Amino acid sequence: EIRCDTLLEHPDTVPAEKAKLVPEDGVLHPVTEVKFNGGNSVFDVFRHVLREEKIHFEYVDASAYESVYIEGIGNLYEFDCGELSGWKYRVNGWFPNYGCSRYQVQSGDVIEWLYTCDLGADVGGGEFQ
Repeated sequence: EIRCDTLLEHPDTVPAEKAKLVPEDGVLHPVTEVKFNGGNSVFDVFRHVLREEKIHFEYVDASAYESVYIEGIGNLYEFDCGELSGWKYRVNGWFPNYGCSRYQVQSGDVIEWLYTCDLGADVGGGEFQ
């Protein structure tokens, strides 16, 4: 699932050109069951689903952290809604403290991507990943 519903709660922070990108319900991609191979990371699953659904995304190699960093999904980017805004991922209700390409997916994992306007405090995660 990919959600940006926090933007609906903070409409004053959303630039006019970005407001039209936010779905009425805040869901960019609904909950979907995905088949994957052993050894896949959250990033592998993310990249596969978004490419299949033709949802725009951008990332950078964060080799210093041995991972990748998601800059934008659906043309909503980090810092679009303030200096504390950006994307976080959550697996089974937990916000890992390391990059999405390092988290190895297990059968039954529930993966969510959430847009935060407040370093994660507004989506249940304490600090920005």
